[in-house]
Amino acid sequence: MTHSADQMELREDDIVKHYTAALGMLDGFDHAPRIAKAKSAPAPEKSSGIGTRRRFRSTTPGLVTKPTARTEGVHLIDRIESGDDALTSPLQATVLQSLRRALSIALAVGEAYADRTGLADLKRENLQGSLAAGKKTEFSELLTAEALVTLYVFGSATAFLLAPHASEVTVEIGDIEEVLTDNAQLALHGILWELDQDLGLFVDDDSKLVACVLAYAEALMEKVALRASTAGRLEPFNAASWRVEEEGFTVSGFTPARAAKGTTLTMTFKKPNEVVGNHIAKYQAMKLSKMLMAYDFDRRLNPFAELGGFIFTFMGDGAPGTGKTTLIQMMAGMINDYCQNAGYVFRYQNLSTDNIDSYQGKSGQNAKAFINNVIDPGVIGFGTIDDIDQLAGKRGDRQSSAGQLEITAVLMESFAGANTVVRGNCTFGMFSNYPENVDDALRQRAGARFLVDGPQTREDYIDILHLLMGRNHDIPLGDHEVFAAQEIKKAVAASFESHNRPHEEGLMRVYDRVAADLGQLDTIAKLGTYLKGIQEADERFTGRAIKNITDAIKVRAMDFELPDEWMENPDLFLRKDYDTKKAMIEDMRQPITVEMVIQEINRYADSEFRYADKSDEVAIETMVRDFGRQEEAKRRYVEGKG
Repeated sequence: MTHSADQMELREDDIVKHYTAALGMLDGFDHAPRIAKAKSAPAPEKSSGIGTRRRFRSTTPGLVTKPTARTEGVHLIDRIESGDDALTSPLQATVLQSLRRALSIALAVGEAYADRTGLADLKRENLQGSLAAGKKTEFSELLTAEALVTLYVFGSATAFLLAPHASEVTVEIGDIEEVLTDNAQLALHGILWELDQDLGLFVDDDSKLVACVLAYAEALMEKVALRASTAGRLEPFNAASWRVEEEGFTVSGFTPARAAKGTTLTMTFKKPNEVVGNHIAKYQAMKLSKMLMAYDFDRRLNPFAELGGFIFTFMGDGAPGTGKTTLIQMMAGMINDYCQNAGYVFRYQNLSTDNIDSYQGKSGQNAKAFINNVIDPGVIGFGTIDDIDQLAGKRGDRQSSAGQLEITAVLMESFAGANTVVRGNCTFGMFSNYPENVDDALRQRAGARFLVDGPQTREDYIDILHLLMGRNHDIPLGDHEVFAAQEIKKAVAASFESHNRPHEEGLMRVYDRVAADLGQLDTIAKLGTYLKGIQEADERFTGRAIKNITDAIKVRAMDFELPDEWMENPDLFLRKDYDTKKAMIEDMRQPITVEMVIQEINRYADSEFRYADKSDEVAIETMVRDFGRQEEAKRRYVEGKG
């Protein structure tokens, strides 16, 4: 695969030359902790004989004041190799090799950053004592930026290199504290000191070794990325991209590089003609499956995400038994087949009730790990949250557990938070039988609505009976053309046209009142007045709702399916460069019409009115039952006393 022009190769020679320094850090150095406190004893020595003690290396950087805390010897090699067996195990050797490699890559990227920003020249001037007073602030800021770059790349490279060796074992290490940013060397010493502390505290056998180092690398990346969001001088790092060909590891700003591993799917896939009814939902799922395949791995962007019309999150709702699981199986199967044909890595993951944990903070961590696995820019991702009403708590609901509320907070931040970046390589589907029980703000973060209403017509019911009966019978079909009613274009056109008028009673009243006052809704001003009328009827209809509606309209402007032959023969489209893909898609785009706008307003508002009406009705019924129980309890109590 070719690489984009702004991606530079990090040469092997530039990495290997740092091996000696990296090994020295693992071998032994002194560090006086400045923020964190010691958690565990120093690493045990191999023996007490003279000459076996590893040599200490001085770590006093030029700009650091004299520490007041007691210095401690850090010997990561001894720490990792400590155990009952005198020989180093293969897993211990793998961890040490990965740490040395990650340190060397981090030092090489830090050096490249220093060259790009002029920091290398300022360092030389400082060593010679000729640094001008006016440059000291710039020098200090660049040193801080270099430290953050080095720390993040170390964490990312460590996680990438050790990912293939991860197991089911997990380790909770808590927060990372010793993050120092005076300069790159001190920064690495600080985090290696704390890693040594965590290894001593949490690792008592090889099964926990990789888990602990991986947990530390993930926590380090999160902490450093947060710190970097308010630091200056980082634009040269964010704007550039480096690639290490040896491992296929990429450095792209403060975005974690993950080993591109797919999920082995064992689900039963469904073909589109095996999904009976659900015409709009099926059509949109089929379109979205092909949209994902337009993602460009070099540019790390999808033309649909740039042009508009890409569905990042969607909500599928309907009564039990209407086909939500079948829709998931169809969509996952289509994406899986396309990815296998194109040679892409496909990762499917479902967030289930198993991810709710009684341990404080763990549910949120599970949800964040789910999000990170799916949004990994090195894969095509599909994440599902089935029965989201059971999984994500409704704020203010006393029946929601702490774990459910943690998941709600993570999903809200991930789906439309300040740091949310939609690249177009993944999509998330939230499915529920009772969407009225989903938190309003989280539900509104679903950009598209898939009404999963199952079979509706006589033809639908004949089709589904024929499908599920199988072939082990001789019952004649009768006067019916199998699956003709499932002809997608005809069915979808009819479904869209049905939304020329609202379906829900509350929305009908708003529509009729506005239409009576203004006549045909054929201008932006009239359509805006209709939206204001909806907001007056339902205060939850906010600016985010308008955003979701306009996104859906842009999807309609992209109301075409990428040709099947483009998926079957990757050279026709999938392997084209980004600009060619974008031009091919633009040629197929359709103009937006008034009918599209009205239909999408009605589709979205109908769903919100449907949820609100159900939610209010459920709340009223619950209160009626409670009052009835109270009355009955009071009656029995009085009878008992009498």
